[in-house]
Amino acid sequence: MAVKNWIAKYKLTYKDSLFSVQILLVAFGALFTVPILTGLDPNVALFTAGAGTLIFHFTTKRAIPVFLASSFAYTAPIMFATKTWGIPAALGGLAVAGLVYMAISGIIQWRGRKIIETLFPPVVVGPVIMVIGLMLAPVAVSMALGKANPGHLIPEKTALLIAMTSLAATVSVFLFARGTLKLIPIICGLGAGYLVSIPLGVLDFSVVADAPWIAFPGFVIPEFKFDAIVYLVPAAVVPIIVHFSDILAVGEVTENNYLIEPGAHRTLLGNGIATTFAACVGGPPVRIYAEITGMLAALKRFEPALMVWAALFAMLLAFFGKLGAVLQTIPSPVSGGILIIFLGTLVVVGINCLKKTRTELMDLRNLLIVALILVFGIGGITFSAGAFTLKGVGLATIVGVILNLILPDKMTTNES
Repeated sequence: MAVKNWIAKYKLTYKDSLFSVQILLVAFGALFTVPILTGLDPNVALFTAGAGTLIFHFTTKRAIPVFLASSFAYTAPIMFATKTWGIPAALGGLAVAGLVYMAISGIIQWRGRKIIETLFPPVVVGPVIMVIGLMLAPVAVSMALGKANPGHLIPEKTALLIAMTSLAATVSVFLFARGTLKLIPIICGLGAGYLVSIPLGVLDFSVVADAPWIAFPGFVIPEFKFDAIVYLVPAAVVPIIVHFSDILAVGEVTENNYLIEPGAHRTLLGNGIATTFAACVGGPPVRIYAEITGMLAALKRFEPALMVWAALFAMLLAFFGKLGAVLQTIPSPVSGGILIIFLGTLVVVGINCLKKTRTELMDLRNLLIVALILVFGIGGITFSAGAFTLKGVGLATIVGVILNLILPDKMTTNES
């Protein structure tokens, strides 16, 4: 019976296929940006995004609706490592960095999964989720203003017209559409923005003309050089911290505690295996995409099977050069206009989580925790050492966990 139910869950319907395509479209911009910036093959990044997502779902009992793809956190270290030691050596360092995820996963399982849950009460989780949305909001705005791709800048007024068209079309379908259209607001928004872009002359079809119909991704075998490994392994610390924040955000949206079941050790293990696999074939490290989490919150579709189908579509698309090239022609303002909705939704999810705080939010202890998480997270404070950089969501998470541990609660303060 269990096997029969599993097959039924993963039986793709027409409506599900449309939703899965939208998942891939939302992830597409950031997914391709990382390999382009670091000199890796975008088709390999597309393949490893799909494969990494499948690995994660297999490791976590197919319980969490997430999509994994290229991680921005490693961009600067990869660029330095490839310039210094070459791409194969950088990939070797990233493969070892993935092993760090697995080692910490083992420690969590050994010491007990509940220790992670005690570190993340709502007063920490809420503002951290808000920081995720607020930190990514400038990326969406940069895309909407046509400044996201230095190699293809779009005049600001033109970009805003495209972005607002895309945004308005998506919102309109959300609110007023019926039937099948109601299921595809993202496709409708992208289509409207794309159509407006054609007469404005911002589309570049040269990449489509140059792309082959069938393209085998340029897989690369890693080399293991000690210097590159020592440089890149510390870069894994912050993505590991952010991983827990991303899992908490998904759990808040779906109202499930994934730190307990399937467990933080499984989620981190899945992310680590996916990162090591990606590096072993020439792709960038992968992370859970917060953009997709925001999309789930807005569209209220939480089935993990949808992510699995999106992953399979991504792997298949990696071998079709023309189709992938067509998707690359989508102007950044088109995607930026839609991302504004989903990243704003994440901030609202964080606010909703704060409502679960058992004591008064304006209690001094809670006030300090929330205030410092937000300011440290979005204020631009950075701590750096070599490839290790702690800022943004990673720094906000650390600050929240430490303050929650060291600040006395209200009862303890009254007694003292």
